[in-house]
Amino acid sequence: MIKVSDTAKSRISQLMSEGGYDVGNDFVRVGVKSGGCSGLSYELTFDKALGDSDKLFEDNPVKIVVDKKSFLYLVGTTLEYSGGLNGKGFVFNNPNANRTCGCGESFSL
Repeated sequence: MIKVSDTAKSRISQLMSEGGYDVGNDFVRVGVKSGGCSGLSYELTFDKALGDSDKLFEDNPVKIVVDKKSFLYLVGTTLEYSGGLNGKGFVFNNPNANRTCGCGESFSL
C-alpha cells in the first residue's frame, strides 16, 4: 500500500482539477523506472485508465495506481508534498530505499 499525506492530497487535488481530471474518479499513477543518479527514479502522473497489471489503492481519499513491477519497490511508501524554501515538490518516503540521491528523485535498494 502507498499512503498519501494531507499536504500531498491537497496539492494532488489542486493539480488534478487544473489538469482537467476528476479527483473522485481519476487517479495518480506512481511508478519506478531505471535511471537517476542512484539507479532508479520515481514517476508520478495522472491517469484515467487502468492497465491489466495495475494495483489500485485509495488513501486519504486519493486513488493511487501502481503497476505490479513498481509495486515491489514502492510497498510502504508515503507520498508527501513539500512547499518550503528549500525545495518544492512531491517527496517519496520509501522504507525500501537503501540510498537516495540529494534531490530525492532517485534511489537504490
